Amino acid sequence: MAEYRLECDSIGERRVPRGAYYGIQSMRGRENFPISGRCVHPELIRATVEIKKAAALANKEAGALSAEIADAMVSACEDILEGRLSGECFIVDAVQGGAGTSLNMNANEVVANRAIELLGGEPGDYSIVHPNDHANCAQSTNDVVPSAGKIALIRLLRVAEGRLISLCDALRRKAEEFSDIIKMGRTEMQDAVPISFGQTFSAYASMIERDVLRFKAAALSLSEVNMGGTAIGTGINAERAYIERIVPILSEVTGLELKQAADLVDSTQNLDCFAYVSGIVKTSAVSLSKLANDLRLMSSGPRTGFGEINLPARQNGSSIMPGKVNPVVPEVINQIAFRIIGNDATVTMAAEAGQLELNAFEPIIFYSLFESLDMLSAGLTVLTENCINGITVNRQSCEDEVERSIGIVTAVCPYVGYAKAASVAKRALAERRSVRDILIEEKLVSPEELDRILDPHGMI
Repeated sequence: MAEYRLECDSIGERRVPRGAYYGIQSMRGRENFPISGRCVHPELIRATVEIKKAAALANKEAGALSAEIADAMVSACEDILEGRLSGECFIVDAVQGGAGTSLNMNANEVVANRAIELLGGEPGDYSIVHPNDHANCAQSTNDVVPSAGKIALIRLLRVAEGRLISLCDALRRKAEEFSDIIKMGRTEMQDAVPISFGQTFSAYASMIERDVLRFKAAALSLSEVNMGGTAIGTGINAERAYIERIVPILSEVTGLELKQAADLVDSTQNLDCFAYVSGIVKTSAVSLSKLANDLRLMSSGPRTGFGEINLPARQNGSSIMPGKVNPVVPEVINQIAFRIIGNDATVTMAAEAGQLELNAFEPIIFYSLFESLDMLSAGLTVLTENCINGITVNRQSCEDEVERSIGIVTAVCPYVGYAKAASVAKRALAERRSVRDILIEEKLVSPEELDRILDPHGMI
């Protein structure tokens, strides 16, 4: 038996491995775009196959496909989704030209060839089930790929949202644990006024809670899909019954609350929704990076830095300096943020680069967003489990720093005035003495009143 079958397309003929579920157009896509070295994201493949399943069901209802062919394609899609096919199926690179046509045709060929097999034929016998005429019936790359991308992103956003909630919960627990420990607050890296660690960690939790709300909004913004619009949003080559039913059926297949875009032409050509989502992911990365910066500062030392908190020791910090332990988890969070910020710039440029009735740059948009969300989700788990949960506070040294601080003089301003308080601060700094001693020595405030004014818990 020959090892190959001969397939042809509008470009010419090619030999395809005999038992392969992919076909000639998938092979051309792989050969044309050896770009990233990465396969299409599993969630994008899953969503694309779910669209093929929903389209087969909708076309069956609309009478555009026979029950026999539609049912075979539905079964083929289920086999793909449940991992029952052997060998390579989806072979194209994640980054590709053609607005994702290579991915769409890869899915069409796999679905068609598996359906052919289920109907008793040999893969490549497209007289039984055809990748374009049947698997792609009433569809276009231009409604399949953006819709699949939105479905995949909704799921990845939900994963990240769950990780954000876990981080928020961990920060709230630390806020409660450290609620009675006072530290010196700082503004512009200079001593300011006292604050509790409870307030510090509660503020971090509030920041993450806003990210959670933004992620919910981002997922909701992606729930409008342009299925039924076909090539440019006008619905050419699709039955009206199909156009009306494809999105409700797709919602059932995916288990997501999807709705058809009110303006399919707009939804096909304009990708501002992805720029919006990317901005939200970037905002979360910026917040996490600021948190990581603070953790590195507060844990710096252990003897010559702030030395306020202790991060869990995860690994040796140096190949030459014995006993050194570095803040490796916050450092990786910073690096994740740098990458996400760069990906956001890519998404911004790609969303802007559309022309007239189509934006051809969805592959790089999805590549960037999927990477950002995967890295963010992984980083959130690492930050929560390997860092936040194990943080401890050096209570005594923090309280000593508050007592020694010049910044607490702010609390006596209402009693002695700004100018006199500033004079006390300068003298205390110059003489390396405490603010308390100077105030008592100059008889500006009675010792009893000063105890009340400078009570750290009162100041916070």
